[in-house]
Amino acid sequence: MTERLNDPTAHAEMIALTAAFNSLGSKYLPEGTLYVTVEPCFMCAGAAYWSKIGKVVYGADDEKNGYKKTAGTNWPFHPKTELIRGVMKEECAQLMKDFFKSKR
Repeated sequence: MTERLNDPTAHAEMIALTAAFNSLGSKYLPEGTLYVTVEPCFMCAGAAYWSKIGKVVYGADDEKNGYKKTAGTNWPFHPKTELIRGVMKEECAQLMKDFFKSKR
């Protein structure tokens, strides 16, 4: 969507959070779970923080653009947010490789 909309903020996490806010009529998602293929970037981690989302689940780490690159050892999510990493890690990484390979 970042390419289609010419919007560098149009990450899947941002679109999913916005859809949830609109659907529920709330700016907080303490009961929500965000599932993503790849480690969220720092911007998306910040949006998750402000949403007070209950849980973030992701598969593959993102060494180049993931939140850990910017946040380091600091916790970028809301203090009550649970983080689950590495779910189907290899499959998620392959999905991303295949996606970007098809774009080149």
